[in-house]
Amino acid sequence: MRRLADLFLVLGVGVSLLLAGLTHARFRGDYDFLRRVSINGYIVYAIVLILVAYSAGLPEIPRTFAGAVATAAAAGLASAAIVSIIQAVTVPFLLPRFVVLLTPIVLVPVQVGCWQLAQLGDQRRRAAERVLVVARPEEAEELRLDIDIAPERLATIVEVLDPADPVVRSRSSTALMDTARSMEATLLVLSEGAQDDEEIVRQAAVLHEQGVRVRTLTAFYDEWLGKLPIAELGRVSLMFDIGDIHQPVYTRTKRLIDLTLAIAVLPVLAVMVPVVLVGNVLASRGPLMFRQVRVGYGGKPFTMLKFRTMIPSAAAADGAGDWTSANDPRVTRFGHLMRRAHLDELPQAINVLRGDLSIVGPRPEQPQYVKALSEKLPFYGMRHVVRPGITGWAQVKWWYASNEIDTYQKLQYELFYLRHQSLALDAKICARTVRHVLLGWGR
Repeated sequence: MRRLADLFLVLGVGVSLLLAGLTHARFRGDYDFLRRVSINGYIVYAIVLILVAYSAGLPEIPRTFAGAVATAAAAGLASAAIVSIIQAVTVPFLLPRFVVLLTPIVLVPVQVGCWQLAQLGDQRRRAAERVLVVARPEEAEELRLDIDIAPERLATIVEVLDPADPVVRSRSSTALMDTARSMEATLLVLSEGAQDDEEIVRQAAVLHEQGVRVRTLTAFYDEWLGKLPIAELGRVSLMFDIGDIHQPVYTRTKRLIDLTLAIAVLPVLAVMVPVVLVGNVLASRGPLMFRQVRVGYGGKPFTMLKFRTMIPSAAAADGAGDWTSANDPRVTRFGHLMRRAHLDELPQAINVLRGDLSIVGPRPEQPQYVKALSEKLPFYGMRHVVRPGITGWAQVKWWYASNEIDTYQKLQYELFYLRHQSLALDAKICARTVRHVLLGWGR
């Protein structure tokens, strides 16, 4: 129902705009709606309303009815303000103020209704997708945590069986089938160890014939969680096409989009330079830019540019110290504000123009970390087969990587990105990035 809620939200925006326009025409006897309507204005306003609503977390993120109402109202006011500014500084779209102000009011109950529909769908999916996991206890526990933290599709683990349990793997046993039936499981997930046991596979085949869906642990992670578990990866599971390597049309189109967006950011960067200069003078005197060597495409190093956000002594260390944490004491107050708004990333538009970075891709790391992590984490070098990015799937799925454990988690999401690389996924990542920036999530 979440997709249906998204569809209704888009349709609701169109209907609300139409109702506002017709209402304005009714109260203005001299206003011919059909002749004076500005199609471009309505289209731009509709796009703004949809993007702002999504960025604010509608329809699925608010957890309470009051939160949904407040979010819808705030999104509407923000959309009206954005369109008003656009009409003030550009050629007018001929949208009457009445329409600009009334549309968000009409849209609030529509957005709240879509939120309720999305919540209902989430509840049904969580109740309907009953998962029986056959895996080691530690694998099952990690799976539980991943389902709670950042699922792409909701599910509930109703039972866990250990493939090493003699009762489960006994030839005369029907423990797996009996458990699936008693727990009314709709999905059976088998770890690599469970797949190696012929008796478990036999019982799984019987359940499959009876309508229970069966997935490997890797496939479940891929479909339901949007990541690839490194513990399950082998040579076979790495045999997939990568868009940047095997799809020339995708590669060229993505590069064209990168250049277009980077050029569009340059005026914003030019405006921010004097602002950051003044901020540095008032808050922390030192260099404007922070330059740091990172590992890029093909494992080649490049110099990444950012506005400096740390005290000069920390910035001068050029990454030779400890991991940077989300609340690093070396970050200045002004730098903290820039990081919260992600304004420190603006100079990376220059890296995109140079070809060092893409808009979307695995986040580039420092050489010393790459060397250390490559020795500890299997398949870490895979992330360098594509151009690194300013944002990425790992950034919108996991929080700040402040240690090797977080990096291990992010790598699993990055491998998922490599496997499913496409313009659609890139657009999804960009949309989620906007949402995270506006809601203050992640880094």
